[in-house]
Amino acid sequence: MKIGQRLFVTVATLVVLTVAIATAASAHTLFLKLDSFFLEPHSTGVVALINGDFDNSENAITRDRMLDVSVVGPEGVAHPPESAWTDSAMFHWNPDSVDTALLTFETGAPGTYVIGTSTAARVFTLTAEEFNEYLVHDGIVDAIRQREEAGKTNDEAVERYSKHVKALVQVGDARSGEWAGELGYPAEFVPLRNPYELTVGDELQVRFLRAGEPVGNQLVYASYDDHHGHDQAGEHVEAVTARTNADGVATIPLSGTGRWYVRAIHMVETVSEPGVDYESNWATLTFEVR
Repeated sequence: MKIGQRLFVTVATLVVLTVAIATAASAHTLFLKLDSFFLEPHSTGVVALINGDFDNSENAITRDRMLDVSVVGPEGVAHPPESAWTDSAMFHWNPDSVDTALLTFETGAPGTYVIGTSTAARVFTLTAEEFNEYLVHDGIVDAIRQREEAGKTNDEAVERYSKHVKALVQVGDARSGEWAGELGYPAEFVPLRNPYELTVGDELQVRFLRAGEPVGNQLVYASYDDHHGHDQAGEHVEAVTARTNADGVATIPLSGTGRWYVRAIHMVETVSEPGVDYESNWATLTFEVR
């Protein structure tokens, strides 16, 4: 092999490694996000399934990964068909998004609607460096500590992950009780009050469920428009960091107006399952505060 060829291969290899590490370090959180979470009755709405961070979608979720898509309103539950989804290279409130899955749905009677999507599990293998960077980037500090205590910081990791997202949408002026319902996802946030009865300065309590059961001491992050970002180390900058209590309830101070998210990554070590080291279930809840 000639020197030029060796140089090209070396540079290409470095690029691949850099991309792999960067991808691991920027593991994609999933959100359901609307231009406005306030819609009119009997109208057409569009919700984006953001796969990246709250500001940018890095790729569209394929339909085969969607185990459930639900729109819950006062008139019942609808499961939009695959034809209701389209993929777009941009969404008008964020032209920098690379690829976004968009769901078009119809509202009915006034009320507080729930939109949900749950994805099938996938498995991937990361080197120790990739896995550690990913844990730091997404703030999974409990797993970082557990790996350090077990002397596994330098071990590669095989992780099975799935993502489960909900959005609360206010249609018209009347409130309804759908916001308090559970969709039965493997991981899920359930608010204890309707966010659309709250305003800036109030607190929203949310219960985090794993397999339908409350999870205590779960780390929960929350933020909103223009208050989410990353520091120089690439870590998330959030408006709120909280822990759930023994009943699985976290308290979120609503410190600003705009579109909000609440997120958590429930990760456990799967010591009794050959071939998989960790299982994670990601959950987000989105809504808007005026």
